[in-house]
Amino acid sequence: MLVDLKENNMNIENKRILITGANRGIGRALVNEALRRGAKRIYAGTRQALRDSDKRVTALTLDVTSGSQIGQAADKVDALDVLINNAGIGLYDDLSNSEIIEQHLNVNLLGMFNVTRAFLPLLSRSRGAIVNVLSIAGIGALPIVPAYSISKAAAANMTQSLRALLAAQGVTVHAVFPGPIETDMTRGFDIPMAPPESAARGIFDGLEKGEEDIFPDPDSQSMAEAWRTGAAKVLERQGLGALRSTQRKE
Repeated sequence: MLVDLKENNMNIENKRILITGANRGIGRALVNEALRRGAKRIYAGTRQALRDSDKRVTALTLDVTSGSQIGQAADKVDALDVLINNAGIGLYDDLSNSEIIEQHLNVNLLGMFNVTRAFLPLLSRSRGAIVNVLSIAGIGALPIVPAYSISKAAAANMTQSLRALLAAQGVTVHAVFPGPIETDMTRGFDIPMAPPESAARGIFDGLEKGEEDIFPDPDSQSMAEAWRTGAAKVLERQGLGALRSTQRKE
């Protein structure tokens, strides 16, 4: 089977959306923005109870490192159009403790992968979209958070792989590369930051335009063109070409 990577505009109105890490920061802003854009149902995945007065919001207990909670959450969702993998952690470290690296990989890489795998059947059925919230630290490491940077770089690579592999199922995969955003995770950074509300708008704007790689805030937008024309995207396209060649032979 021959597959192609093609842009797929995704209007949020009347869509069913699952957002992990939905209790604060970008996740909470994404819930509010999805409601504003007319989403039909929002599944808000959180480790702690989430209260929302809007009847379109359904809370799901979802620790992305827990296989049992992922399975239970998947059993409670009968249809899905968009999965937003937003849950993540970011700790200061100096690469002296391998357990901190493993902790970041368990949440920011494997958690994202396992949630995606659990909900993929529903997304294949709806020919939906996966949105992975990454970071500009996945493009170039931030030395004050190297374990975080490593995990986001790995998740970015996984996102590129999923994008090609899932195209045949009609599922689009989008990478989000935010710059510094005002959240609990970035508290203590003495640098200009964008509010999470503007980042949420940028994420949905990019998704609705069908952008493969979304740069949702002013800081990240300054490097968008260099990324889209750079070596990483060239290699991604070459990888797609290799996949096409293999499929032609099957």
